[in-house]
Amino acid sequence: MTTHTSRAEVATDAPARYAKQLVAHLGRKLTFTTDGATSTTNLDDTTASITVGDNVLIMVAAGPSEEGVARAAHVLGSHLERFGQRNELAVTWTTTAE
Repeated sequence: MTTHTSRAEVATDAPARYAKQLVAHLGRKLTFTTDGATSTTNLDDTTASITVGDNVLIMVAAGPSEEGVARAAHVLGSHLERFGQRNELAVTWTTTAE
């Protein structure tokens, strides 16, 4: 079975703040679990994670459906870009299939 994965690494001086904001906002409709620096949720058949790194916010969407992964990536990316508009955050996804 093929697993599609999209990954974005967004440079920011406030990754923890943006991760908290994303999880709080999206958590109104989705259930997140947090383990250390990573928060994870499921959107249908796709697993999406948000990880706080050193001056970077890492977002990953993975699942069997290319469409599901694209949807999860869009949800995470569009919200982060809106929240980070003042700081001109831009999200660029790299997609692979294995």
